[in-house]
Amino acid sequence: MEAPPVGEPFPLKPPKNREVVGPKGIPSRAEQIRRLKSSTKDSEPYDILVIGGGATGAGIAFDAATRTDIPNNNGLRVACIERGDFASETSSRSTKLIWAGIKYLASASAALLSWDLLTNPITTVKDFYSEFSMVFNCHQERKYMLDKQRHLTNWVPIVCPFTEWNIWPPPFGHPIFSFFPVLAPAVFKFYDALSQFTCPPSYIMTKKEARTKFPQLSEQDIKYCAVFYEGQHNDSRTNIAIALSAAEKGAHIANYVEMTEGIFDENGKVVGVKAEDRISGETFEIYAKHIIFAGGPFTDKLRNKEQKTGESVPPAVQGASGSHIVLPGYFAPKDMGLLDYNTSDGRFLFFLPWQGSVIVGTTDKKCDAETLPYPPEEEIQWMMKEVEKYLSNDLKVRRSDVLSAWRGWRPLALDPHAPPGGQVSRDHVISTNPTSGVTFIAGGKWTTWREMAEDVLDKVLGDKAGKCNTLDILLHGGEGYHKSLSIQLIQKYGISEEVAEHLVRTYGGRVWEVVEKCKPTGKQWPRYGVQLVDGYPYIEAEVRFACQEYACTIEDILSRRTRLAFLNSEAAWEALPRVAEIMAEELGWNKATKKEQIKCAEKYLAAYGGRIPYEDDIALRFLAYEDAMDMFRDIDRDGSGFIDPQELKEIATRLGNPLSDKQLKALFRTIDTDKNGKISAEEFVAWIQDEQSKNDVKKYFHATATKIFEDIDTDGSGFLDKEELKAVTIRLGEVFTDKEISKIFKAMDKNKDGKVGLQEFINWMDKENDKTGFRKMLANNMQGANMQSAWLDERASGVTIKRKYTNSGSFLG
Repeated sequence: MEAPPVGEPFPLKPPKNREVVGPKGIPSRAEQIRRLKSSTKDSEPYDILVIGGGATGAGIAFDAATRTDIPNNNGLRVACIERGDFASETSSRSTKLIWAGIKYLASASAALLSWDLLTNPITTVKDFYSEFSMVFNCHQERKYMLDKQRHLTNWVPIVCPFTEWNIWPPPFGHPIFSFFPVLAPAVFKFYDALSQFTCPPSYIMTKKEARTKFPQLSEQDIKYCAVFYEGQHNDSRTNIAIALSAAEKGAHIANYVEMTEGIFDENGKVVGVKAEDRISGETFEIYAKHIIFAGGPFTDKLRNKEQKTGESVPPAVQGASGSHIVLPGYFAPKDMGLLDYNTSDGRFLFFLPWQGSVIVGTTDKKCDAETLPYPPEEEIQWMMKEVEKYLSNDLKVRRSDVLSAWRGWRPLALDPHAPPGGQVSRDHVISTNPTSGVTFIAGGKWTTWREMAEDVLDKVLGDKAGKCNTLDILLHGGEGYHKSLSIQLIQKYGISEEVAEHLVRTYGGRVWEVVEKCKPTGKQWPRYGVQLVDGYPYIEAEVRFACQEYACTIEDILSRRTRLAFLNSEAAWEALPRVAEIMAEELGWNKATKKEQIKCAEKYLAAYGGRIPYEDDIALRFLAYEDAMDMFRDIDRDGSGFIDPQELKEIATRLGNPLSDKQLKALFRTIDTDKNGKISAEEFVAWIQDEQSKNDVKKYFHATATKIFEDIDTDGSGFLDKEELKAVTIRLGEVFTDKEISKIFKAMDKNKDGKVGLQEFINWMDKENDKTGFRKMLANNMQGANMQSAWLDERASGVTIKRKYTNSGSFLG
């Protein structure tokens, strides 16, 4: 599957959904669009227009809509548009923690206790104070979320197991942290104190207690465990609750509305935006006095649209990815997680129970942000290896245990408009372009969404900011929530306890609106609440209600309104047809539209990892025997010990590359070496590991690189020059500076003769790391799935290949 160009949303053909009423007290999405269209430059411009509907953008709209004491004003007119679904990018792909920053506390302390304190004491102390203040603010915001928004959050205890009293090399590269096993209880008590001890208290767990409370832990060498608490939530639901709260308070907010370009006055100021409703295909203009970009790691893409000259802006925001895998729930207690603070590469690794499964997630790794959630296979393997360090020898984490995998990006920002010598922020950045008048906010963390919204509005509005009231307001669903609500649901509607608990944790006091849509199951118990797929508490009524809550596509349901795609990518595939049927009923899709939406959802779901590994880059990951056997058992759905043609066809479809009957027969004949009409485990493993298959795949991709080379070499000289490299970026609608083109050309031109030959180009595509994104651009835009089919027709001994490209590693294998 081809990924959209970097910075662009996932492609969507407008389904032209019919209008659906909104939740009680909230306008429908269609009504929100009508209101957005009503703004004009002269009579009714908005006071605030927010571009971006993630946690920060929706939070800004919520804050602005609830401000009081506005000078000479009864309140602010607020608009917010999001090019995808709410939380469709960064805000739905977190580790699901509302955490207060134990890592940043440690890194700040390490910096303070370094030689810099002697050589540059003033700067060092200022940096420590800045970092410490950020951690303190995180604690206050965590307290707000866990105390005020109890319908959306919960506490989770996290175990730090210690297998030695002295660690070397030390975490964070500082000698003092070699004694962390000794200092941990005191450190965590200090961590509690930063929240004024409003969180559950940290404590020590002996080896014997650990064996009882966390039986999955390895019994070998554990000295003791320190346990501390962090907040946890369903991140996409929290984001949707913030957006609906903004709508409830009067903000005009809509998803699937994209800013296409800025509207400028004669002085070059941005006074509005041209927007496209990606659901109807209509375009319109929105005018505002103040425009705020909250585009997360894609903020620079927005900033380019505020340039009247069309020039690229200097970069200010860099993406930092965190990869995650989901394992079955039996790998951890249902109410206790684990933190590995000293992994092999120095990153934090969380191992957390969530929604009946276990999430394993890493902290930041800098790289370009992408729209699709595809996780690199090397990251999946690394997390599996790291997790096993602490688990019992009886619990082996197999590759086939990975139910889903994804990657999210958070923005790391600096202020491009800061005066020379200005301090670089270690937290979120707020910056106003003096030429366009547009302000952007980036950086920060999920925990601090409310604080970020307050800060940016205070800066933008100045002395007309009024009073921020968000600390005192319950988010959508908070009214009517109480601990016994699930029991009332069970008693009144006869739904299962698991479903009732899930519904209450998701919708809070709004849950009655959902269960009113429940249909009978036809069973004696549960009487109501038809589940979408076995093993998960999501019910059909949620799909119908989600359409009222502005869900527009099948992927909205599978990824964010339910979390099926994040929890189990195969379960999401299983639920997809029924979700499509329900949405077609609710949104008025005809057969053609329904078919198109299913196709779109399938493409997106193919970007989630699962039990069967996809190759990293284009190169195939040739499996070890044990991994190949796991893959065989997964394909062999009926457990017969053999793979039949239908099972082979199904697995190809699940991998995102359905086979024609001709391709299927040829491939099956190739693997079935004894020609008995069924594929044994031995035949399958031999095919996976066959050297001839590897060589044929490599030849195929060398041919692909040659075709790309010929496409770029427009003058047919047999060599590439800088002008041709520049020309291809223009043809593909991407922007690369002359400096970047020169850097790319220099990397390709290994013999320094001022021109790039075919072999030099192939070698560069095959071996070089490319942080500019040029290689990814070529691969994503210039080669399609048709060549895959051609290769399968030519020789059926290879593997169908899911097209996925990253900025590093081997391109050709």
